[in-house]
Amino acid sequence: MKIGAVLIFTLFTVTGHSQNTINNYKYVLVPQKFDFLKDEDEYGLNSTTRLLLEQKGFVVFWGNENLPPALAANRCTALIAEVTQRKAMFSTNLTLLLKDCSGNIIFKGKEGKSREKEYNVAYDEALKDAFSSFNSVPYKYDSSITIQQPQILSVTTATSPQVPVSAQHAVVDISGTLYAQVIPNGYQLIDTTPKKVLALLKTSVQDCFLTEAGVGGPNGIVFKKNGEWFFEYYKEGTLVSQKLEIKF
Repeated sequence: MKIGAVLIFTLFTVTGHSQNTINNYKYVLVPQKFDFLKDEDEYGLNSTTRLLLEQKGFVVFWGNENLPPALAANRCTALIAEVTQRKAMFSTNLTLLLKDCSGNIIFKGKEGKSREKEYNVAYDEALKDAFSSFNSVPYKYDSSITIQQPQILSVTTATSPQVPVSAQHAVVDISGTLYAQVIPNGYQLIDTTPKKVLALLKTSVQDCFLTEAGVGGPNGIVFKKNGEWFFEYYKEGTLVSQKLEIKF
């Protein structure tokens, strides 16, 4: 049985208010490397971002550190910090974004600018200028807001045959460590040969990727569950779940 396509839908619910604002969130997760940089915390941008968010009143964690149990169980109670750069010849231009776990922009600051020539100074100055947008935005966490974790549903297109409810769920553990290498839209997974095994394409959901397995290979999703990575796809009408060991 051939599956036509797999679509990812996210359901995001905020209970208590109809409008989603930064006041709905107590926590912010900061990555240790922004996409436009080559190294972790290059020019101190990630550390400075964390510090400035803490000064605003948020409780801030690194995105890959051990989180408090309640937050680890529902990462959607945290915003995700992102800093982007617009390249220009004579200035450094940075913008701060705070996104929810579905990738929706909850806060976008002004574009911070610096004309300093020294990178360390320019990036620091531009980032602090970007954060000045917070000066006119009051923040006070509203604990009455309940943010529910999005549900991820895999469904086929209208032209695809439906998989019977009674289809067997096959679980297959595979051995060997796969190493993630950054590509424009996500990562590629390499084994120790080295050989490309899978391409992981980013979605709007944290720790959930669409896959490209290459010619003849199955396509599906890779997602993180209870601290472990799984690759799921359909094979002849049967849902196959493979446990992966991935090093990012």
